[in-house]
Amino acid sequence: MKFKSILLAASVAALSATTAMAEPVKIGMITTLSGGGAGLGIDVRDGFMLAMKQSDNSDIEVVIEDDQRKPDIAVQLADRMIQSDKVDILTGIIWSNLAMAVVPAATAQGKFYLSPNAGPSALAGKGCHKNYFNVAWQNDNLHEAAGAYANSAGHKNSFILAPNYPAGHDALTGYKRQYGGELAGETYTKLGQKDYASEIAQIRASGADSVFFFLPGGMGISFLKQYADSGVNLPVVGPAFSFDQGILQAVGGAAMGVKNTSQWNKDIDNAANAAFVESFQAEYGRLPSLYASQGFDTANLILSAIAKADVNDQDAFRSALEAAEFASVRGDFKFGSNHHPIQDIYVREVIQEGEVFTNKILGVALEDHADAYAGDCNL
Repeated sequence: MKFKSILLAASVAALSATTAMAEPVKIGMITTLSGGGAGLGIDVRDGFMLAMKQSDNSDIEVVIEDDQRKPDIAVQLADRMIQSDKVDILTGIIWSNLAMAVVPAATAQGKFYLSPNAGPSALAGKGCHKNYFNVAWQNDNLHEAAGAYANSAGHKNSFILAPNYPAGHDALTGYKRQYGGELAGETYTKLGQKDYASEIAQIRASGADSVFFFLPGGMGISFLKQYADSGVNLPVVGPAFSFDQGILQAVGGAAMGVKNTSQWNKDIDNAANAAFVESFQAEYGRLPSLYASQGFDTANLILSAIAKADVNDQDAFRSALEAAEFASVRGDFKFGSNHHPIQDIYVREVIQEGEVFTNKILGVALEDHADAYAGDCNL
């Protein structure tokens, strides 16, 4: 399915007087809008397009395509957007295996890629590129925070599991980097897996005192429901991906009280975040998720750069992106030397507000946290 969104009614305030563009800036968004994980892509798209609508900028065209969570389709879409649609900027990919298939080729062709989600370690270190920016995180980061929280919670023998794809390997690497205890078990599951009876049996027999898992989207829903029904009564720690707003209603009470880590939550106290949460609810009739916040920030970063520089002047546009002069929903926002965020990562707890399951912030797990790969990046 293809959407072309040309935003109407230019806003003088949104554009710098020094910006002169003969043609609209074209942004290609490749994201997952159908099948497993579609909710994540829909939220990124909706957050991104909300910011574009609020900017009221007629000099931007956004082309949106569904990658169906398939690397070959993502590559085909990127090739067409670059060769036929002549996009200036690419964004949108949720899954790290798709990012690895698309980003290196796109940046090699002189295009900017801004990730609103996937942050594989291979693109943060030696594989970094001057035209690649990650607005969300490096994959390890939320898992590192989970490991730090596990230490403070007194967990000393964790069983850990994640899907067998790049983000899954980064997840367990990140948890182990900060976690100081022993491992009762470590296993990789099939990407897209829905039945976790075998893994839960392993947990039961392992002697673990806690469980850490990274299973985004429908995988996390399936695991949590089966885990709750299993009678295994060990505390669970995870990243926000399995406890985010779009997932919690499907999980229900099985997630209550679970501690999870995130660089964003709806109760972060700043004006930009309060306005975002309110406007997202008004526009779409639901609370925003972590993914929606990342789409929103990605769009506003792009808008801030467009206001300062011509996208065809790559050095100037890159400098404008690096400056990150926009009002992030996270508060202060800055990039590290490898174009990945340096940011606070919070511990959240799943709670219930009326009939809605959601999260509240308990505290900061890692402050001003940078990723472990920046030293290998030669930018």
